[in-house]
Amino acid sequence: LLARKIAFIALLGVFLFKIVHEYELYSKKANDLANRTNIPIGTLCRILKILVVIFVLLTTVETSGINISGLLALGSVSGIILGFASKDLLANFFGATLVYLDKPFEIGDWVRSPDKNIEGTVEAISWRLTKIRTFDKRPLYVPNSIFNSIVIENASRMSHRRIKEVIGIRYCDIHSVKQIIKNIKDMLMNHDEIASDQTIIVNLTQFNQSSIDFMVYTFTKTTNWIKYQDVKQDVLLKISEIIENNNAEMAFPTRTLYLDNNETAVSVKDSKLLNKS
Repeated sequence: LLARKIAFIALLGVFLFKIVHEYELYSKKANDLANRTNIPIGTLCRILKILVVIFVLLTTVETSGINISGLLALGSVSGIILGFASKDLLANFFGATLVYLDKPFEIGDWVRSPDKNIEGTVEAISWRLTKIRTFDKRPLYVPNSIFNSIVIENASRMSHRRIKEVIGIRYCDIHSVKQIIKNIKDMLMNHDEIASDQTIIVNLTQFNQSSIDFMVYTFTKTTNWIKYQDVKQDVLLKISEIIENNNAEMAFPTRTLYLDNNETAVSVKDSKLLNKS
C-alpha cells in the first residue's frame, strides 16, 4: 500500500512537471514566432519545476511516516530570512512577470519614461533587469521593479507622427495671411504623406512682437523616424514656397528707430554753441 502511494505521488509529480515543461516549450515557440526573446517565462517555469520537485519530496517523506514538522518549521524561518534578504530580487522578478503579462513593451520597441531619464530601444528582458540601448549607443540596465512605479511611453506603437510648427510672417504682409493659410491647408490635405483623416489645423495664433504667427498642426502617415524627417522637411519647404508665391516673407526679430527732425536740429545747434564757447 505504501509503495502504491509513493508511486502515485511520483506519477503526479511527473505529470505536473511535464505540464510545466510543455508550457515552457509552447511559450518559447510562441515568442520565437513573435520575434521576442529573453521573456522571463523560462525563469517562471524553472521555479515551478523546483516547487513540483519539493512538493513530491515532502509528500513522499510524509507518506513514509517520517515527521517533517521540524523541517517545515526550519524551512519557514529560513524562508522568512531569505525573503527579507532577497526582497529586491523578488520585486524585480515580479516586475518582469508583469512586463510579460501586460506587455507594455517588447524586444525592439522604442520606450521612454517622463518620470525617469530612460529612453532607448529595448534589447533584452530578463527576470531581474531590462537592457535598453540609448540613442547615443550606451547600454542602460533598468531593474524590472522600477516599471511598477513609473510611467512608460511606448513610442513604437504610435499610429502617426505629429508635425507642430509656429511660423511667423512680417506685419507688412498681413493682407496675405488668409490666402497663405488657405494654400497651406490645401497643400496638407493633398499631400501624399500627410494623414488627411487626422486633425489638420492651420490658423493665426497671435500677433507677436516682430511677426504675425500662425500654427501648422498635422500628422504624417509614417511612424518611421527617418522617413518622418523627410516628410517634415518637404512640408516646411512647401510652406516656404507658398509664402514666397504670395509675395510675403518670413519674419525675424527687428527693431525700428524713429528720430524726430526737430529734436535732432536742436541737438546740433546746442552742440555748435557749446563749441563756440
